[in-house]
Amino acid sequence: MIALSLAEIAAVVGGQTHDIPDPSARVTGPVVRDSREVEPGSLFVAFAGERVDGHDFAAAVVGAGAAAVLASRPVGVPAIVVDDVQTALGALARHVVDKLGATLVALTGSAGKTSTKDLVAQVLRRAAPTVFTPGSLNNEIGLPLTALSATEETKFLVLEMGARGIGHIRYLTGLTPPRIGLVLNVGTAHIGEFGGREQIAQAKGELVEALPAAADGGVAVLNADDPLVRAMASRTTAKVVLFGESDEADVRAENVRLTDSGQPSFSLHTPSGCSDVTMRLYGEHHVSNALAAAAVAHELGMSVTEIATALSEAGSLSRWRMEVTERPDGVTIVNDAYNANPESMRAALRALAAMGKGGRTWAVLGKMAELGDEALAEHDAVGRLAVRLNVSKLVAVGGIEASWLQLGAYNEGSWGEESVHVSDAQAAVDLLRSELRPGDVVLVKASRSVGLESVAQALLATGAEGEVAVR
Repeated sequence: MIALSLAEIAAVVGGQTHDIPDPSARVTGPVVRDSREVEPGSLFVAFAGERVDGHDFAAAVVGAGAAAVLASRPVGVPAIVVDDVQTALGALARHVVDKLGATLVALTGSAGKTSTKDLVAQVLRRAAPTVFTPGSLNNEIGLPLTALSATEETKFLVLEMGARGIGHIRYLTGLTPPRIGLVLNVGTAHIGEFGGREQIAQAKGELVEALPAAADGGVAVLNADDPLVRAMASRTTAKVVLFGESDEADVRAENVRLTDSGQPSFSLHTPSGCSDVTMRLYGEHHVSNALAAAAVAHELGMSVTEIATALSEAGSLSRWRMEVTERPDGVTIVNDAYNANPESMRAALRALAAMGKGGRTWAVLGKMAELGDEALAEHDAVGRLAVRLNVSKLVAVGGIEASWLQLGAYNEGSWGEESVHVSDAQAAVDLLRSELRPGDVVLVKASRSVGLESVAQALLATGAEGEVAVR
């Protein structure tokens, strides 16, 4: 964080200083909520959670060098005490970004947020110092913590914004007001919580409503291929830039194909020229993500050649998202187990089919959460798609949702041993260990709550005959 005195922080957040011998002392380290991340000069943010209360670590973090604790009660060590820690953290983030003068780029969407955020950051940091959301820390706590990690040298701040209801993104944009807002898509992720795609579109569109007018530099980057996103142009006074494969897109892809290994290749067209891109990432769905990143970079002055080179060299920065690893025996494991929704499931299955290159493909799939009344139909549809894509074997893992996956495959024509329902991750690993052979490609994917990353990790583990227990 940019260096601020404890007195200045207290004034910004409306707090009272307690047990601080020198209010002019400055916070020179990172702002953190995890006591294990404290460095000399840090500000430790004490959240009281259901299982762990950060206030209990106050003495330890100050002993480790923290300048003070942001707390909701006195803790016997230097602290700034506030009524509500989360509100105070947000106020501090707003103060810092206002002082920075960096260009804020915010993005949202139902699927692909984290992968696209990583692409945007990898492209922009070739032009200037860039800070971006680590992993998927895109909520009311993770977002301000990311903003507070920026320094005076930061020129671009790339922030992923998630939402589980109307008003969430409006709140986040109030903490970190973006100049450029990117909306990827409106899908069915969390549809059980929102109630429908129209409500999801309403929530995601809060991002473009928060942008400055075009005359003040505001830019809304919208997916031309998604009607609900494209319609958001009417909700903003910012300049509108369209990306996609549509002929009407300002930044578009032509001649899209997949390499033999399943990596997308295309011709990138922008208002200032075109250049070829061949990505290191896997799956055709990354074309849209790349176009979104290209549109942002083009608006910020990068040349099409610079953008194409950056996209061709970009990798995956966040774990368990289409992580592709080939074992010494020739079996390829695709760990995409961080999360799942119907759109990302379909994209991952298509990538698996492309990567198979005529060999055997395995889809180890589990529950997609928060689909509400659409859960049965969506799981059934994914099972059917696996059959249509000629996936060699579907392994559905878990309870009722897994049975719906298998039922969809069965109803689509998978009547033999092409699909199987197993009870848990260990059963999936046992099955795969006994049947995998060189050349096979295994996709592992489910919602985060299922924890199917343990399957991928066990299959990749080395040791005596690979016998590693799955938790």
